[in-house]
Amino acid sequence: MKGKKRNPEPALICRTQFHVRFSDVDAMKVAWHGSYVAYLEDGREAFGIQYPEGLGYADYFRSGYVAPVVSLQINYKQSLRCGDDAIVEVRYIPTEAAKIIFEYIIYRASDMAVMATAETIQVFTTYDGEMQFTCPEFYTKWKDKWLKK
Repeated sequence: MKGKKRNPEPALICRTQFHVRFSDVDAMKVAWHGSYVAYLEDGREAFGIQYPEGLGYADYFRSGYVAPVVSLQINYKQSLRCGDDAIVEVRYIPTEAAKIIFEYIIYRASDMAVMATAETIQVFTTYDGEMQFTCPEFYTKWKDKWLKK
């Protein structure tokens, strides 16, 4: 995007496959634009399983935090259709700030054509909604474990 500072290269990458179901498509028989948000969520869940002890939803809750998505951008390139198998690639972008940045690439599995790209930003809050401006201890420990320098 013009004027947007490019994020650094991803430090960690996770890929997971999914199937476009009938309930995901609209009247034009293509994946409804809102279904892509769920595909990104599925990718984040798989990421938390592949790189455990920090970015899984249970990890947040256990540590007394939640991490709501505060920014979501999706760029649709081509349409997924009912019955397509697809892959969501989740790319963790490191930052010193108390936030989590993921970039995504959604591919059609049959030919690896790029169907969409996306980015989410999550912040940390307490259960009461108090924003955290420094990285919670559990997140710092996770980064120390997985982001070997």
